[in-house]
Order: sequence, then C-alpha cells, then structure tokens
Amino acid sequence: MKLYPFLIFLLFCFPLFGQKKNEAYQYHIRSAGSPLKIDGIVDEPAWEAAETAGDFYMVLPMDTSQARLRTDVKMTYDSQHLYIVAICYLDPTGSGRPVVQSLRRDWDFGKNDNFIFFMDTFDDQTNGFTFGANAVGAQWDGLLYEGGKANLSWDNKWISAVKNYDDRYVFEAAIPFKTIRYKKGITRWGINFSRQDLKSTEKSSWAPVPRQFPTASLAYTGILIWDQPPPQVGTNVSIIPYALGGLSRDYQREGQGPTRFHGDVGVDAKVAVTSSLNLDLTVNPDFSQVDVDQQVTNLDRFELFFPERRQFFLENGDLFTNFGYAGIRPFFSRRIGLGVPINFGARLSGKLNKDWRIGVMDMQTGKVGEVGLPAQNFAVVALQRQVFARSNIGAILINKESLNYTPEAGKPAYSQYNRNLGLEYNLASSNNQWTGKALFLKSFSPGVRSHDATHAANLLYNTRRWLIGGQYEYVGQNYNPEVGYVPRRGYFRWNGQIGYTFFPKGGSILSHGPTLQSTYFYDKSFRQSDNETFLSYLITFRSRATLNGWVATDYVRLLQDFDPTNLGLDKLKAGTRHHWKAFGADLISKPQSLFTYSVSTRYGGYYADGTRLNVTSQLGYRFQPYASLAVSTSYNRISLPEPWGKVNFWLVGPRVDLTMTNTLFFTAFMQYNEQAKNVNLNTRLQWRYQPASDLFIVYTDNYLPGSLSVKNRALVVKLTYWWNV
Repeated sequence: MKLYPFLIFLLFCFPLFGQKKNEAYQYHIRSAGSPLKIDGIVDEPAWEAAETAGDFYMVLPMDTSQARLRTDVKMTYDSQHLYIVAICYLDPTGSGRPVVQSLRRDWDFGKNDNFIFFMDTFDDQTNGFTFGANAVGAQWDGLLYEGGKANLSWDNKWISAVKNYDDRYVFEAAIPFKTIRYKKGITRWGINFSRQDLKSTEKSSWAPVPRQFPTASLAYTGILIWDQPPPQVGTNVSIIPYALGGLSRDYQREGQGPTRFHGDVGVDAKVAVTSSLNLDLTVNPDFSQVDVDQQVTNLDRFELFFPERRQFFLENGDLFTNFGYAGIRPFFSRRIGLGVPINFGARLSGKLNKDWRIGVMDMQTGKVGEVGLPAQNFAVVALQRQVFARSNIGAILINKESLNYTPEAGKPAYSQYNRNLGLEYNLASSNNQWTGKALFLKSFSPGVRSHDATHAANLLYNTRRWLIGGQYEYVGQNYNPEVGYVPRRGYFRWNGQIGYTFFPKGGSILSHGPTLQSTYFYDKSFRQSDNETFLSYLITFRSRATLNGWVATDYVRLLQDFDPTNLGLDKLKAGTRHHWKAFGADLISKPQSLFTYSVSTRYGGYYADGTRLNVTSQLGYRFQPYASLAVSTSYNRISLPEPWGKVNFWLVGPRVDLTMTNTLFFTAFMQYNEQAKNVNLNTRLQWRYQPASDLFIVYTDNYLPGSLSVKNRALVVKLTYWWNV
C-alpha cells in the first residue's frame, strides 16, 4: 500500500481552512494601574479596573447550555508578570467542602474541584501553556502540545494563592513573563478558562468547547487582546545548580558489599535566546529524585513503554518524542542516560516565528568500562512548519555515534553509528473533528541496505456522537531506531474502529454506546500473524462513574519462540497458531467520594489452549487535603499445559501520599512483584522551600519475597536552587 495517495487525500479532502471557532470570545487585557499582592483577596484597584470574563458554558454533563455555577475571571499585567484572578462560586444548594485529592502539585484533573486556564501564546492553536490550582491551592502547570494535550511533568517558576470563603473560593496567580514563551510584538493570544466542580458534576469553560474534547483544546480558545504588545523582560537566564550526597549498599555481592558514599554536583541552565526560543544546557545532570516506574506483570511478547519524567527533556519535548506513533517512535529520550552517565548536553527549542518551530539537541554520555560501552554522542534535529488552519509538516534527523570505539573481546558489541531520518504530516482541522498523520522513516546502519524503512498513516473523525478511524503501518524488518521505541518490526498492520454515543434525556445515565475495532498484522510475505477484534460498550453515569464491558477474539501466529509466562520455563515454537476468546469489564467509581475504587476484570483463553484470569483493582481513601491512601492490586491466574502448568502472579502496591502543606510532600510506596520476585520500597520527601527550588530526601530498598532479605538499598539527599540571573 502506497503512502502518497493517502497523504494527498489527507492534504486536500478535508476542511483544513476556516475562521477560528471562538473568534467572538474576546478578553481585553490592560496594564495594571496599581501594585498587586497574591493572596486570594481581590481588593486592589487594579482588579476593579480589569475587565471580567464570565457567563461560562457547560462542557459536562452536556455542552448545550450555560454553566449553572458562576465563575468570574480577571486578568492584568505589569512589566514582569501576567496576573489572573478567578472567583469560583459554589453551588448554594450543596454542602460540605470542595472535592480535592491533596495539596500535591499537578494533581489528577478528574478528581479535583479546580480552576485552570490555557494560553496559546503564538495563536497557532497547536502549542501553549496551562496553569491553575485545585480548590485548596495545589498548583497545576504544564506544556500544551498537539492542539490540547498537556505535559504536566514540566515545572517552572510562578506563584499563586487560593482563599476559601463560605460561598466561593478565589484563585490568584502571577506568572512571570520569563516563565513562558511568546512572540515579540504579538498582541493577541489564544485563551480559555476552565472550571470543574465535582459535587455538581459540572465542567465549564469561558469559550465553549464540545464535550468530546478537553477544555485544553486550543482549537476552541477565545482571544486575549493586549492593549499593547506584552513586555520584553530583557535578560532571561536561569541557573539551576544541584548538590547531592548518597549512601548505597549491595547485599547480594559476595561478603555483602561495602556501603558506598556518592557525592555529586551539576548544573542546568535555561537561556531565552529570544522570547520564543529557549536554550537548555546541562552539565553532569542527576535525576535521582524522579518517580520510580510502577512495576507491571509482563505477559507481552514485546518491550514495554515507560514515559519520560526527566525535566531536562520536557520543554518542547513533543518536537522530538511525539514524532511518529505510540509504537513507532524514532526518538525516545529514555534511551539516553539510563544506567549510563550523561556528561553534558544542550538543547535549543521553540518558535522561530508563528509558522516555524525548531528543536536541536546534543547529548554526550560517558563510557562504561565493565561492559565495554563506549562514550556516545546523541544528536537530534527536528523542524516543524505549520500549514493550513492547524496542521503541520515535520522532519527529524537522529544520529547516534560511538566515539573512538574498538570492540573488546568477551564484551558486548555496539554499533559504530545509527541514524534515522523522518518526515510526517499532521492533520488537524479547524474544528478538531478531523485529525490524522502520515509518516515516513528510514534508518541508516552499518551494512544494512534494504527493508530499513517505515511508513504509516491514520485518519480519525470525532464528533459528539461518532468516532470513526482507520490506520495502517509498515515497519521494515531491518528498520533500526537505536534511540527510539519500536518494539515490533517486519510487519504490516491495519486497524479500524467505529463508535457511537447515545445521550438519554434524563435518568442516572449521561451517555452510553458501543465501539468496535479490529486490528490485523501481516508478516513481510503478507501472511496474517495476528488479529484482535474488540467490541466494547461504555456507560457513563451522571455522577462521573463509568462501566465498560467488552468481548474480544484473538488469533496469534508466533513469529519467534515465546514463553507465555516470561518465567523462562519453556517456549512455544515460532509458527505455532493460537486462538482464543475473552471477555471482561471495567468499573470506575465516582470521583466525589472520599473512598474511590476501580476494578478491571478479564477472563478467557490464552496461548496453547490455556486460560487466563486477570483482576486488577485500585482502592483509595483520602483525608483531604492532607493524606491519600491507595492500594493497587493485579492478580493473574494462568492455566497452561506442562511444563508451565498453573501459574499465579500477584502484583501489589500500597501507596501513601502526605501533603503537610502545598510545599512539603511525602510519598511512600511498596511494590510486590511475584513475577519479578522483587519487593521494592521507595520513599521521597520533597520540600519546595522557594518556587521551583527543592530539597529531596529519597530512600529505596529492594527485597527478596518470602524471606524479605535485603537485596540493595540507597539513600540520596539532593538540593536544587532556581536562580534567575
């Protein structure tokens, strides 16, 4: 199947042009005439003089009326800060306190009463920033990409306060112009304000947004009109040094290895080359404070994906990491520096103008003599050009190079180089109902001259009632992205889905409807290797609880030997065929309750005419806003012929989150993984003693199940400081 006809179809056959949907919703921002104090008390003359944005529209439960709850928003600015205040009135018929998880930053949107806002600072309806807080003042900030997805791992410097009254809560914030990126001289930004109140189950926004889209959708922002261009803040350089000390011990080494002390220092820097282009620098970075990946029971034939959490890779990270699809990523930043020291790195990213974005990254890692790994250089260049209303064309070049490398006898061999070149077209119609992508990738490796390319395309139509989509992929047998994530190669894949949603006029059910999807895999000779057909029915209740039931049929022809338990007992042979049917259900409780739960079940066939039962649950209770307790449990019972027999896997993970204040957090969680034969304990204390400046104390243990004898343990103390030059 050729890529080019499909690409032309995407380019010319859909409504790509059109006026901005909410052009009529305009907020005029004027310079503050008096000083402002961020305290949640709206008594300054500057707020009296500011325009008010009100009359919000309901998004949920239904997007066909005005919001029931009143929300008033005001904005102003001075030479250094953008200011915003939101007065969120409570339901007079309700009772009790607002619903929140905790005081922890970047909370779960669906489980908190909150106010957040979205800024499209280039008015391109594609990239932007989001800030806000829940009803007790815990902050939320993130980067917006791909028209409305939020990366909450981004963290920056700003201040806010929330004050609670009997009939309302007030959110007030000051965002330094140095924190955000925007085009010099631009006098209109995209803007929208979002409010969620779980007791009334109402989500609303100032500029109306269809219910099938998040309120972060930049296609539906209103217009922020400046009385003059936003101020240029002059030199914008941030230096972020760190110092750490740690103790570690490996108890599994002969003689229970000695306790080792580790001390280190390093520095990051952010330099605003222009108001829209940022240079990130790092020397000897350390990421010991980053959350530990949650363990999973791995019954998959292919590598699992874990997201990037390290701060250095996040700003404008979509330029690099969102190139491609979930299972076809030519660049995956976690390939850099995990288990290998990063000596230094630099990254230039941002907007050249309204239409052009650029990302250039260069990272240098050190060598690891024990395994013969040489020092390596990772260079990435990404370029993106906006076309039509909200679409764009992108290109990426990735180069991994081993420096001064000579293979050593008895040690693993590493490639001298690996390169990837990619082109993609991202479709986004002006109303966001049509989205899609067309992609071409080619890798370059020593001695490889054929079957080293990948191409794929998809198209999705999404309205209030209909969800219709299709996708195809081809990944060559020799396609090799050493700095990417492509768990499967040498296949063709076709996928189609169709869904419909009904909206009852009354009763406890808000919406319900079926979705049917089917996926087919073929090998390079066009012989079918996999198929899954999946029919589900989702019921959404007015309380925000959901119930989803499903049935599925699977067919697998193994292309390589595979152990269905991943325990190393034995392997099913390549070429063997396996069929089964399965069914299950997923239930998620309403988020308003202090006690919340979710349960997911699956029962049916498995490889080699076996059976598999899976029950996954999560139970939580919160003593809002100071403590949250949760227990995650996954149980798998697999019945197979000998030599596997009956196998049981438990994965249990209790977690405690304490938020003494909105600047002092403690987290502790334990994970018991029966499949991996490991018990892991991780605790982390974080004190944000100044905006974006932290003290971390992290303690980790790994134990053997049963005896609970210690395998290894470590303690790290890390101090960071954000200094604006």
